[in-house]
Amino acid sequence: MSTRHWDQVVQKVTPYIVKIETPTGYGTGFLSFYNTDKSWCGIATAAHVVSDADEWQKPIKIRQQGSDSVLFLQPDERVIYINWNTDSAVILFRKGNLQLPEVPIALFPVGASLGIGVEVGWLGFPAIESYTLCFFSGIISARQDFRKAYLIDGVAINGVIGGHVLHLTETEGVQIIGSVSQYRANRATGEALPGLLIAQDVSHFHDVFNHVRSIDEANKKKRELEDAQKKTEACQPVVQHNAESSVG
Repeated sequence: MSTRHWDQVVQKVTPYIVKIETPTGYGTGFLSFYNTDKSWCGIATAAHVVSDADEWQKPIKIRQQGSDSVLFLQPDERVIYINWNTDSAVILFRKGNLQLPEVPIALFPVGASLGIGVEVGWLGFPAIESYTLCFFSGIISARQDFRKAYLIDGVAINGVIGGHVLHLTETEGVQIIGSVSQYRANRATGEALPGLLIAQDVSHFHDVFNHVRSIDEANKKKRELEDAQKKTEACQPVVQHNAESSVG
């Protein structure tokens, strides 16, 4: 893919990216979906970025890239869905003053996978420049179905973890194929040589989205039943019982 194309992709996806800060560290996250009425948004990231804050009920700061919008989330203001098998997490919360785009970037379809040799890109906030959003790219080296992950010939510096991995096609446009989970350096000689990035696929994000959608649908049906019951009660005639009077 040409440099020009990646530059366009970065411009498109930047508003979707957030920096996730906790009392023990930080990582990168991205808007993955809304619930039906868009009152809640889901920010996807790696599980180990938010696990300590979730377990110890600590606050989380969400800082949106490219704006002054910052949101502090207390434990009772969020729901975190964690899947340790795929090192994936979704933070569900009311977006408040965050100026997130109205339409999320499409997640890669369930059951689909990219082939070996395909170029992908990812963004995040590397620890060596923690307030600068940086772009990286690499080539898919392998697919590990047992862990629902891709091995990518590319770099993931601390702080980039949790960022979305992107693929661009002429027909579908930009799609999210996964999130950055970890980087395994090659230490065979004792030195840290170039290694492989591990990116988890989007299966957990699809699962959470479907779960939230099912809750929305259940609540909608509940409201419809309640409204129907109220209308039925309102249409029922009111029967008045007059006390009989006796004449003495």
